[in-house]
Amino acid sequence: MKGTLYGLLGYPLGHSFSRNYFNNKFEAENIDAEYINFEIPDINMLMEVISEYYNLNGLNVTIPYKEQVIPFLDELDEDAANIGAVNVIKIIHENNNLKLKGYNSDVIGFCDSISPLLKPHMKKAMILGTGGAAKAVMYGLNKFGIDSQLVSRKKTDNTITYTDIDKNIIDEYHIIVNTTPLGMYPNIDECPDIPYELLSEKHLCYDLLYNPDETLFMKKAKENGATVKNGLEMLLLQAFVSYEIWNS
Repeated sequence: MKGTLYGLLGYPLGHSFSRNYFNNKFEAENIDAEYINFEIPDINMLMEVISEYYNLNGLNVTIPYKEQVIPFLDELDEDAANIGAVNVIKIIHENNNLKLKGYNSDVIGFCDSISPLLKPHMKKAMILGTGGAAKAVMYGLNKFGIDSQLVSRKKTDNTITYTDIDKNIIDEYHIIVNTTPLGMYPNIDECPDIPYELLSEKHLCYDLLYNPDETLFMKKAKENGATVKNGLEMLLLQAFVSYEIWNS
């Protein structure tokens, strides 16, 4: 095993490009490091992973652990605390003690990738899903002055359901962001259940998924005139920020 170790925490991880991205970066830049996947079925296994790898300096966190990991951390940075979700952990070695600090680079990656596509008429957004990624997206859109509405399968005080989405709502919300895993490889024939036929060229449909390149959500939206974008640029941007955090 190489000098410094980094990794991805989640379950499942068959869809992820992070390992190849980082290992290619380390090889190209002659960095003595390795990035591996920690595909654990239970977040309570986290401390076993950390104790087993003495040279582990940082982790990325993905579905379904962005919120579940927080109780295991010693500290959160301001964005992560405000969002309530973590996708980067810095493992700080102090003498014989370990300190785990959580960050959220999703919000930076999302904001930087969506900002060139925003138009003046885009005042409101629907966010499909309610997990850690949805929280980061809502936090990021709020920085642009865009109000967001969460969409879930079950109605709560803070969410509407997919069956609530009608023409009036589609006409009001010109940004739609998919933060669910629906359509992710290998289940590429799935997509969120929204009335795609009501979309128009006024809409921006952004999918946080990046495998496949064009999800069914994106394809259906594009067929009805919407601008579409996948999450690959967001992934690359947040990965760059992750490495900066680990090495700061």
